[in-house]
Amino acid sequence: MHRKIVYFINPISGTGGKGLLLDIIKNKTAEKNIPFEILHTNAAGEYTYLKEKIAAENITDVIVCGGDGTVNQVASGLLGTAVNIGIIPMGSGNGLAFAAKIPKRIHKALECVFAGNAVFIDSFYINKKFSCMLCGLGFDAQVAHDLKKKKKRGLSTYIKQSTKNFFKARHYNFELILDGKALNSEAFFISIANSNQFGNNFTIAPQASLHDGLLDIVVVNKMSKLRMIWTILKQVRNGQVRLYEDKKYHKNDIHYFQAKKITIKNPELAPLHIDGDPATTSNIFEIEIIENAFKLLIP
Repeated sequence: MHRKIVYFINPISGTGGKGLLLDIIKNKTAEKNIPFEILHTNAAGEYTYLKEKIAAENITDVIVCGGDGTVNQVASGLLGTAVNIGIIPMGSGNGLAFAAKIPKRIHKALECVFAGNAVFIDSFYINKKFSCMLCGLGFDAQVAHDLKKKKKRGLSTYIKQSTKNFFKARHYNFELILDGKALNSEAFFISIANSNQFGNNFTIAPQASLHDGLLDIVVVNKMSKLRMIWTILKQVRNGQVRLYEDKKYHKNDIHYFQAKKITIKNPELAPLHIDGDPATTSNIFEIEIIENAFKLLIP
């Protein structure tokens, strides 16, 4: 099959080495005799113009060299097209890439672009805003908002900010409505996931699948900070989905449900992130899965 690739590079994503990345992309793609173009991402995150470019120039693949936020913006702009999306992980967390088993090393990630399989994966809408892998309310969202103010990004900055925020984290009141049934919770944070992780292989929703047609909802309830560390570690290792109707489970420190859609009432306006980027919060969220949202190149 004839291929034509557009590479998007985010000049301010979490990791460095952009010069090396450009050289590797140019050399390896030329070796494969595949026509290609390299473009920079734009600050506005607006990529709907790509649909016309794809149709006019017969582009088959759009490769995002960046993090989850950039993947979100590009994938959102390409919904409804037949183009394949690939990822060369260059962000702070790279949650979608790692959930899809895409290697972090540039050479290996490019091999996935050239020889990988294009498979449909799900995404979801939160109040009509697109998310390709994960959104959160509370503690982790506050970390995202604080990181946005930092000049330097990357894993070490993320760890430092998360540690700082952990000790001053507060809980929020939420009401979750699944299948017409309500659950009230005082929680440090809520994660709504299509991917299994925050990023860097930190798996908050271990049972999540990128293409099972379900959202994974993880609620970390009010508890002591020391207990929360231990409880989250157990969740990371072996978190199990439970039936919403299980009343005994409602007493647990962490609730882990699956659903196609969920309503979350947020009266205290807990902060929100979408795919790791800070977003404007609301007092109510309507969240719904998008099955087979786009095709992702995976190993």
